[in-house]
Amino acid sequence: VHLVESGGGLVQPGGSLRLSCAASGSIASIKSMAWYRQAPGKQREWVAYITDGGITNYQDSVKGRFSLSRDSAKNKVYLEMNSLKPEDADVYYCTGVIMSSSLRVLNYWGQGTQVTVSS
Repeated sequence: VHLVESGGGLVQPGGSLRLSCAASGSIASIKSMAWYRQAPGKQREWVAYITDGGITNYQDSVKGRFSLSRDSAKNKVYLEMNSLKPEDADVYYCTGVIMSSSLRVLNYWGQGTQVTVSS
């Protein structure tokens, strides 16, 4: 199972970006998926998650600005980020609790995608 993020880049303050995360491989089911972010020298922090039932939750600092959605048929999740602030600039990581075809449930991580917010 592999997770691949895309959609990062440079955006001005107040701008928007849409991150995507695609899960591939021998997947039986996806239990939940989440986004984390990490700035240099800091601990990785949780941003948002979505369950297999479609329930979402967000870190307080991004509520009302970020929106998480999924395309279950494509094993993809999307993080729509609006009204971006300089403090949102981090490497964003996608993670998923996924059951493989061998029925093992593991936590997988993507390689990260850089988000830069600067004028």
